[in-house]
Amino acid sequence: MLKLHVKKGDKVLVLAGKDSGKKGKILRVFPKKGRVVVEGISMMKKHTRPTQNNPQGGIVEREGTIQVSNVQLICPSCNTATRVGNRETGKGKVRVCRKCKQDLDK
Repeated sequence: MLKLHVKKGDKVLVLAGKDSGKKGKILRVFPKKGRVVVEGISMMKKHTRPTQNNPQGGIVEREGTIQVSNVQLICPSCNTATRVGNRETGKGKVRVCRKCKQDLDK
């Protein structure tokens, strides 16, 4: 299992791929696969069968996964894409913005 630099709910910038330069919020994280689902990024079409919940069936658009190395965290305090550092506190490790030195975990 990989140790990831992002968590669910973080705002990120996409660095590579067809959606590079776009920003979005992380919806799901898959640490074993090293992939994340970002809101509005890597949209794909899924063909669904008619069910009781969706009697019409049809084509549904949803987000696909992208490699975690292709996203960079956006610091909420300085509002720029930054690398993530760690700082030791009394409670344990805390993620830190490398540019403004503010804590990312509240």
